[in-house]
Amino acid sequence: TPSRLIFSFLVRISFTFSIGYRHQQTTAKRVEEVEFDGPCMKTEVPGPRSKILAQQLEAIQSVVQVNFFCDYEESKGNYLVDVDGNRMLDVYTQIASIPIGYNHPALTKVMTDPKNMGTFVNRPALGMMPPEQFSEKLVNGLMVAPKGFSRVQTMACGSCSNENAYKAIFIWYRGQQFLSLVFSFFFQVPGCPDLTLLSFMGGFHGRTLGCLATTHTKAIQKLDVPSFDWPIAPFPQLRYPLGQFERENAQEEARCLEEVEDLIVKWNQKGRHVAGVVIEPIQAEGGDNHASFDFYRKLRGITKKHGCAFLVDEVQTGGGSTGKFWAHEHWGLDDPADIVSFSKKMLTGGYYQKNSFQPDKPFRIFNTWLGDHTKNLLLTEVIKVIKTENLLDQAKRSGKVILEGLYNLQDKYPHLLSRARGIGTFCAIDVKDEDTRNNLILKARNKGVVLGGCGTQSIRFRPALVFTEHHAHLFLDIFNDAIAELK
Repeated sequence: TPSRLIFSFLVRISFTFSIGYRHQQTTAKRVEEVEFDGPCMKTEVPGPRSKILAQQLEAIQSVVQVNFFCDYEESKGNYLVDVDGNRMLDVYTQIASIPIGYNHPALTKVMTDPKNMGTFVNRPALGMMPPEQFSEKLVNGLMVAPKGFSRVQTMACGSCSNENAYKAIFIWYRGQQFLSLVFSFFFQVPGCPDLTLLSFMGGFHGRTLGCLATTHTKAIQKLDVPSFDWPIAPFPQLRYPLGQFERENAQEEARCLEEVEDLIVKWNQKGRHVAGVVIEPIQAEGGDNHASFDFYRKLRGITKKHGCAFLVDEVQTGGGSTGKFWAHEHWGLDDPADIVSFSKKMLTGGYYQKNSFQPDKPFRIFNTWLGDHTKNLLLTEVIKVIKTENLLDQAKRSGKVILEGLYNLQDKYPHLLSRARGIGTFCAIDVKDEDTRNNLILKARNKGVVLGGCGTQSIRFRPALVFTEHHAHLFLDIFNDAIAELK
């Protein structure tokens, strides 16, 4: 309609001027205080030096997934510098794993403190011979626990965190019934029961065998690898804008919850009991798929009703990017989850667990290192920085700028962009198809912004917690330029 066209035109005009104006207002302060004044591109990415290094690496390792080689000594704050001297605004942060930017002074101070030398030189087997300060550092760093948790099990990465959390669930579940050590030697029930975990289509929980059985994103990740036959439930496919499809989305979530309960009942009846349900607060790798907070509250109720453990995988969503330290805190659960796994922005892996999920025998949850104590030292400082600089509030403010900008961009380019979504800085947008998405990521990178894809056609935005409104405006300016070239 004419009124719609006029409104769309005014939105585009407002978007163009507001970004430029606010960007100019904040630039001087940010440059003087903290870091680089913006991207600086000298070559295409990957550049000549990156290509030479890729050829060298190819002789001993696969390089098909390598984007470019980095100069981490020169990188700073929100800016990643590559080996060709290209300085890029990083809105992907090593697959969402850099909490407070590159080379933060608080972390370099920890690394250069002489009293930490022994910790960095010697890597202890934490399960058997932990260092003197181990308990203190766990309390100071890792014990930013979600409500309802006072126990933590450290691990090294997201996959091994979930893999061992699965084991803890199975051990707990059998403890609710009975356990036979004798039969376990013959790999048959009751010592080795045929238990299952329920997961969701579009979920990603890691690449080890157990985690792969609950991962349902890209076929290539599972090709040629044996897997467990476990139940898989549909995840809600919401329609956007959410405000226009409230009834349809509520029906879709109800359908998925009904299927979850039906699967649990059916698998229990055939003797392959569902010991637990694993889910992400936002399906990141699967395409930044969201569900309502009410969906998760009702899912928790179903797990309680049927005696299943409830595992929330916060490997990518944890650490503050949603505006709360843990994304599931937005749900308002009356009864906390049973286990919450973490990694990435937490610098180390692990999971929080309720007391009842702690095995009563040694070595049931174990490996040589059980994480890396040096990361606990660094995490202690990360937590201090997050608190003293109010970075959770910063994520809310910056996220608001990002999401409003994405809404405006999809109005400006409706033939290319759709389904802008997010909470805090944990945002995403869909591009019309996979090839266009990949092309847009490359164009943005060559203009000085590092982005990452997810799902079949989405771009995900994963900045560090020190990403301010200034950086958000700068990103939107460059992203707009890259999109304009696609026309």
